Amino acid sequence: MKKKVLVTREVFDETLAYLGEHCEVVSNQTSTVWSPDELAQRLEGIDAALVQTSDKIDEALLARAPQLAAICSASVGYNHIDVAACTRHGVMATNTPDVLTNSVADFAVCLTLATCRRLTESEAYLRTGAWQGTHLKQLLGMDLHHATVGICGFGRIGQVIAERVQGFKPKILYSARKRVSEDIERSLNATFMAKDELLRQSDIVILILPFTPETHHYIGARELGLMKKTAVLINMARGGIVDDVALIEALKARQIWAAGLDVYENEPRVTPGLYELANVVLSPHIASASEPTRQAMAMRAAKNCVAAVTTGSAPDLLNADFVQHKR
Repeated sequence: MKKKVLVTREVFDETLAYLGEHCEVVSNQTSTVWSPDELAQRLEGIDAALVQTSDKIDEALLARAPQLAAICSASVGYNHIDVAACTRHGVMATNTPDVLTNSVADFAVCLTLATCRRLTESEAYLRTGAWQGTHLKQLLGMDLHHATVGICGFGRIGQVIAERVQGFKPKILYSARKRVSEDIERSLNATFMAKDELLRQSDIVILILPFTPETHHYIGARELGLMKKTAVLINMARGGIVDDVALIEALKARQIWAAGLDVYENEPRVTPGLYELANVVLSPHIASASEPTRQAMAMRAAKNCVAAVTTGSAPDLLNADFVQHKR
């Protein structure tokens, strides 16, 4: 008998076709986000679930899904999954590393340029009919070329961002839990630096570190106070890494020059004060949203699901110790 897999939100046809070759599939092909209670009800009798970042997987949910063997997220970030709780319940947890690295790095450059050159503000100015011709001091921005770019988080994506911006001839600083090898530093012309000093020196700060209890409000009022008044902050990581309320106050006071945000605290809700500011560029968590990348993410999650229910393990396992707690 085929194992049952639940797909919690809309995915691609080829993803469903692949799952259907190996499993019995129950699919929610809409953009509707289920409540925790609705998700728990639908997990009854399910062996594995292909989830997205809108699905919160915690102790309470897992306690109601005794048959569940795997949670496979179509994302690289997994702060929506309580991995420790999965381990306690003998449930495999997986993510989709690597497949979105290049697209996220591309978008980091896109959001940085859009913020530095006031692209969304300029477009709004044009669309409202306010533009009456060009003059010397109109909509002045900041340059990426030859800027000092500080990258907080220097894993796969952070290193590719550093690679992408080489053509702009920047000075690259980075801060991370662990220093990378001298070979990597040399190839990327990157200098390791403590967080506070990086913030003081950088013209542009790009955040691409994982969200953990230790990185909650990694950038708050104190850190914003260290930055240059001409600095640009780009958050490509996760909501909660930046204290959005403190950021709003810093942007209002022109304590820093501008910010570009793809992620938010409590998303999909956005702290209302952000909408009122001209010196912030906002995008709805779309850094990985190229069609080929999102297709690859969904298929990677599907392959994790199939492997989990057919072999008892999965390629992108986040909790290899789950077997010690398996029911």
